[in-house]
Amino acid sequence: MKTLMLIGAALVALSATPGMAKSAFEGPSVGVQAGWNHDIAINDKKDAVIGGVFAGYDHEVAPNIILGAEGGFSLGASDRIGPAGTNAATIDPNYSFDLSARAGYVVGEKNLLYVRGGYTNSRADVTRTVANVTTAGKQTFDGWFVGSGVERKLTDNVSARVEYRFNDIGSDNAKYQRHQALVGVAYRF
Repeated sequence: MKTLMLIGAALVALSATPGMAKSAFEGPSVGVQAGWNHDIAINDKKDAVIGGVFAGYDHEVAPNIILGAEGGFSLGASDRIGPAGTNAATIDPNYSFDLSARAGYVVGEKNLLYVRGGYTNSRADVTRTVANVTTAGKQTFDGWFVGSGVERKLTDNVSARVEYRFNDIGSDNAKYQRHQALVGVAYRF
Protein backbone atom coordinates (compact mmCIF):
# COMPACT_ATOMS: atom_id res chain seq x y z
CA MET A 1 0.00 0.00 0.00
CA LYS A 2 2.82 2.40 0.88
CA THR A 3 4.40 1.68 -2.51
CA LEU A 4 1.22 2.63 -4.38
CA MET A 5 0.90 5.84 -2.38
CA LEU A 6 4.53 6.79 -3.15
CA ILE A 7 4.05 6.05 -6.88
CA GLY A 8 0.84 8.12 -6.90
CA ALA A 9 2.54 11.04 -5.12
CA ALA A 10 5.46 10.89 -7.58
CA LEU A 11 3.09 10.97 -10.57
CA VAL A 12 1.21 13.97 -9.15
CA ALA A 13 4.49 15.79 -8.50
CA LEU A 14 5.76 15.10 -12.02
CA SER A 15 2.52 16.19 -13.66
CA ALA A 16 2.52 19.43 -11.66
CA THR A 17 6.06 20.48 -12.75
CA PRO A 18 6.12 22.53 -15.91
CA GLY A 19 7.63 20.82 -18.98
CA MET A 20 10.66 22.17 -20.78
CA ALA A 21 9.49 25.14 -22.84
CA LYS A 22 10.11 25.05 -26.57
CA SER A 23 12.48 27.76 -27.79
CA ALA A 24 11.01 30.57 -29.88
CA PHE A 25 13.56 29.64 -32.56
CA GLU A 26 12.86 25.91 -32.74
CA GLY A 27 11.68 24.21 -35.96
CA PRO A 28 11.39 24.87 -39.70
CA SER A 29 11.17 28.32 -41.27
CA VAL A 30 10.87 30.00 -44.68
CA GLY A 31 11.50 33.64 -45.51
CA VAL A 32 12.46 36.45 -47.82
CA GLN A 33 15.43 38.77 -47.63
CA ALA A 34 16.80 41.82 -49.41
CA GLY A 35 19.82 44.01 -49.05
CA TRP A 36 23.04 45.35 -50.43
CA ASN A 37 25.90 43.61 -52.26
CA HIS A 38 29.37 45.07 -52.59
CA ASP A 39 31.14 42.89 -55.18
CA ILE A 40 34.90 43.08 -55.73
CA ALA A 41 36.27 41.44 -58.89
CA ILE A 42 38.67 42.08 -61.75
CA ASN A 43 40.08 45.26 -60.23
CA ASP A 44 36.60 46.77 -60.05
CA LYS A 45 33.94 47.25 -57.39
CA LYS A 46 30.18 47.36 -57.73
CA ASP A 47 27.30 48.02 -55.35
CA ALA A 48 23.99 46.36 -56.13
CA VAL A 49 20.62 45.49 -54.66
CA ILE A 50 19.98 41.82 -53.86
CA GLY A 51 16.83 39.88 -53.01
CA GLY A 52 15.98 36.27 -52.39
CA VAL A 53 14.34 33.49 -50.43
CA PHE A 54 15.55 31.05 -47.77
CA ALA A 55 14.40 27.96 -45.87
CA GLY A 56 15.91 26.42 -42.77
CA TYR A 57 15.55 24.39 -39.63
CA ASP A 58 16.73 25.32 -36.12
CA HIS A 59 17.00 23.12 -33.04
CA GLU A 60 17.68 24.00 -29.40
CA VAL A 61 20.51 21.65 -28.33
CA ALA A 62 20.87 23.07 -24.81
CA PRO A 63 19.12 25.88 -22.93
CA ASN A 64 19.42 29.02 -25.08
CA ILE A 65 21.82 27.33 -27.58
CA ILE A 66 20.46 27.02 -31.13
CA LEU A 67 22.01 25.08 -34.03
CA GLY A 68 20.50 25.23 -37.50
CA ALA A 69 20.87 24.66 -41.22
CA GLU A 70 19.66 26.91 -44.03
CA GLY A 71 19.59 27.14 -47.81
CA GLY A 72 19.03 30.32 -49.82
CA PHE A 73 18.59 31.55 -53.38
CA SER A 74 19.15 35.15 -54.48
CA LEU A 75 19.21 37.46 -57.49
CA GLY A 76 21.00 40.79 -57.88
CA ALA A 77 20.07 43.88 -59.89
CA SER A 78 22.56 46.01 -61.85
CA ASP A 79 25.52 44.01 -60.61
CA ARG A 80 27.76 43.80 -63.71
CA ILE A 81 31.40 44.08 -62.57
CA GLY A 82 34.46 45.08 -64.58
CA PRO A 83 35.77 47.84 -66.80
CA ALA A 84 35.01 47.84 -70.52
CA GLY A 85 37.66 48.15 -73.20
CA THR A 86 40.78 46.39 -74.44
CA ASN A 87 42.30 43.71 -72.20
CA ALA A 88 39.25 43.78 -69.91
CA ALA A 89 36.82 41.31 -68.39
CA THR A 90 33.36 41.62 -66.89
CA ILE A 91 31.30 39.40 -64.60
CA ASP A 92 27.51 39.73 -64.67
CA PRO A 93 26.05 37.47 -61.92
CA ASN A 94 22.78 35.74 -62.86
CA TYR A 95 21.91 34.11 -59.54
CA SER A 96 23.50 32.56 -56.48
CA PHE A 97 22.60 29.99 -53.86
CA ASP A 98 24.08 28.99 -50.54
CA LEU A 99 23.95 26.22 -47.94
CA SER A 100 25.00 27.01 -44.39
CA ALA A 101 25.02 26.08 -40.74
CA ARG A 102 24.42 28.56 -37.94
CA ALA A 103 24.95 28.60 -34.20
CA GLY A 104 23.26 31.06 -31.91
CA TYR A 105 22.44 32.10 -28.40
CA VAL A 106 18.94 33.20 -27.29
CA VAL A 107 18.96 36.44 -25.28
CA GLY A 108 15.81 37.49 -23.45
CA GLU A 109 13.60 34.77 -25.06
CA LYS A 110 12.93 36.82 -28.24
CA ASN A 111 16.41 37.62 -29.59
CA LEU A 112 18.87 35.26 -31.26
CA LEU A 113 22.50 36.32 -31.74
CA TYR A 114 24.18 34.00 -34.26
CA VAL A 115 27.14 33.24 -36.49
CA ARG A 116 26.84 31.49 -39.84
CA GLY A 117 29.15 29.80 -42.34
CA GLY A 118 28.86 27.62 -45.39
CA TYR A 119 29.09 27.00 -49.11
CA THR A 120 28.11 29.53 -51.78
CA ASN A 121 27.74 29.22 -55.55
CA SER A 122 27.27 31.99 -58.11
CA ARG A 123 26.42 31.60 -61.82
CA ALA A 124 27.50 34.50 -64.03
CA ASP A 125 27.97 35.67 -67.60
CA VAL A 126 31.71 36.27 -68.08
CA THR A 127 33.07 38.35 -70.98
CA ARG A 128 36.81 38.69 -71.67
CA THR A 129 38.49 40.96 -74.19
CA VAL A 130 42.15 40.29 -74.95
CA ALA A 131 43.90 42.02 -77.88
CA ASN A 132 40.52 43.09 -79.31
CA VAL A 133 39.20 39.49 -79.29
CA THR A 134 36.13 39.02 -77.11
CA THR A 135 34.96 35.70 -75.66
CA ALA A 136 31.81 35.26 -73.65
CA GLY A 137 30.15 32.45 -71.75
CA LYS A 138 28.62 31.33 -68.49
CA GLN A 139 30.83 30.40 -65.55
CA THR A 140 30.13 28.92 -62.13
CA PHE A 141 31.97 30.29 -59.09
CA ASP A 142 32.15 28.09 -55.99
CA GLY A 143 33.28 29.36 -52.62
CA TRP A 144 32.57 29.87 -48.95
CA PHE A 145 31.04 32.53 -46.73
CA VAL A 146 30.90 33.55 -43.07
CA GLY A 147 28.63 36.00 -41.31
CA SER A 148 26.78 37.01 -38.20
CA GLY A 149 23.45 38.49 -37.32
CA VAL A 150 20.59 39.01 -34.93
CA GLU A 151 17.05 37.68 -35.27
CA ARG A 152 14.06 38.89 -33.23
CA LYS A 153 10.67 37.24 -32.78
CA LEU A 154 7.88 39.68 -33.72
CA THR A 155 4.96 37.28 -33.16
CA ASP A 156 4.68 33.57 -32.33
CA ASN A 157 5.38 32.65 -35.97
CA VAL A 158 7.13 35.68 -37.49
CA SER A 159 10.68 36.90 -36.92
CA ALA A 160 12.88 39.58 -38.50
CA ARG A 161 16.65 39.51 -38.90
CA VAL A 162 19.65 41.63 -39.88
CA GLU A 163 22.79 39.90 -41.12
CA TYR A 164 26.28 40.62 -42.52
CA ARG A 165 28.12 38.14 -44.78
CA PHE A 166 31.56 37.96 -46.37
CA ASN A 167 31.74 35.71 -49.46
CA ASP A 168 34.91 34.45 -51.14
CA ILE A 169 33.93 33.02 -54.50
CA GLY A 170 37.24 33.15 -56.34
CA SER A 171 37.90 30.73 -59.17
CA ASP A 172 41.01 29.93 -61.22
CA ASN A 173 43.15 32.27 -59.07
CA ALA A 174 40.72 35.12 -59.85
CA LYS A 175 39.71 37.23 -56.87
CA TYR A 176 35.93 37.54 -56.60
CA GLN A 177 34.62 38.59 -53.20
CA ARG A 178 31.33 39.94 -51.93
CA HIS A 179 30.22 41.82 -48.83
CA GLN A 180 26.50 41.65 -48.07
CA ALA A 181 24.19 43.41 -45.63
CA LEU A 182 20.79 41.69 -45.54
CA VAL A 183 17.44 42.16 -43.80
CA GLY A 184 14.90 39.37 -43.77
CA VAL A 185 11.54 38.21 -42.49
CA ALA A 186 10.87 34.55 -41.65
CA TYR A 187 7.75 32.54 -40.96
CA ARG A 188 8.23 29.71 -38.44
CA PHE A 189 6.01 26.63 -38.45
